[in-house]
Amino acid sequence: MTYRRAVIPALVGGLLITLLLWWAGAGAGALRLPGTGTVFDVQSASELRRWLTPWAYESPGTPLSDGSAGSTWAASTGYADLYRTAMQIRYVAVFAFFLAGALLLLRRIPPTRGRTPATLLALWAWGPVAGTLAVTVSAPWLIASMGRGGFRVLPRLASATASSGPVVVFAALMASVVTVVVARVTVKDTDPPPRRSTPRAARLAASAGTAVIAFSLVILSYQSVAARIQTSAGGSGLLSEPGDPLRQWLLLGGWTGPSTTPLGDWLLYRAADVVMLAVVWWALRLLPGLLTRTTAPAMAVGAVCATVLALLASQLLHMAMDDTVAVWGPVHLFSRLGENVPAALTFGGAAGLVAFGVLRMAGATRPVAAGHHPGGETRTAAEDVHR
Repeated sequence: MTYRRAVIPALVGGLLITLLLWWAGAGAGALRLPGTGTVFDVQSASELRRWLTPWAYESPGTPLSDGSAGSTWAASTGYADLYRTAMQIRYVAVFAFFLAGALLLLRRIPPTRGRTPATLLALWAWGPVAGTLAVTVSAPWLIASMGRGGFRVLPRLASATASSGPVVVFAALMASVVTVVVARVTVKDTDPPPRRSTPRAARLAASAGTAVIAFSLVILSYQSVAARIQTSAGGSGLLSEPGDPLRQWLLLGGWTGPSTTPLGDWLLYRAADVVMLAVVWWALRLLPGLLTRTTAPAMAVGAVCATVLALLASQLLHMAMDDTVAVWGPVHLFSRLGENVPAALTFGGAAGLVAFGVLRMAGATRPVAAGHHPGGETRTAAEDVHR
């Protein structure tokens, strides 16, 4: 699929996820109305507010001032303007990031026969990544709008980065379905590129990429190592506690020794981590065959999507083991969806580049074949090499 054909479904998907998040954020204020308790229980209403607050266009509170009426109004107006600016940047950023990722994914994994499920899953996984990047980019304006922009900047930045919430996962699912449907229409009258057989080197590349993911999931996320990471980087003043953002962008989960929990529960939770690594390996093994052309950006983005999908699979398994629904309400069951996406972006991209390096050394990164390119383009073998 050419970029000219991919831009229409990518634009539709970007607009849809932006509108869905705006609509979800507009409902955050309704959860504070008196009648909310007749629809949701207290715990569920509180959890829903936590989900929707990062996307609420109206400021949830009024900043502090020196007490005089004039200064209160001036401060409130100024901080409200900063908050609206932050949300405008957030919505523009989520549209731009989703558009950029969807363009690359639709270009390299067009929704043709044999590739449509992979395209759908990749676009769905890219949605939480776009949401995480959007909240990260807009976080400085949001922090400044709280009236204490110079206090604990890095910890508050880390908290904002992790606040995109499960609502992005659900919005991305709907946006990815619509994007694939529109892309199927735009690619209908083109000569679809054949799906390649998976090269033998893909297993070795998948193993190398999975080892990168396991380094974060098993080693860095171990309780004592994670604590060392969070406390090793000291700081003071505006840039105090840099360990908080390091933890967000480096740790894919949390490991504890079996001595702190019953052995059966520890093994059950480790089974979810095994499922995550298995999903990553399986996706990375199939990725070279799904791509119309194996390039470093495509492998990096594809590996990020594979890591996010593995995280979602692990989180769904944790949901099946969760027994706190009776205490915290049914909405709490989905509260972990979309966690650890910053670390998935960091190590997923690294895993994709490592896998691409292994494939390149094995000579398995050549184009599909001369004369068979997305969009029915015809090129010679010499043009394929320099493309």
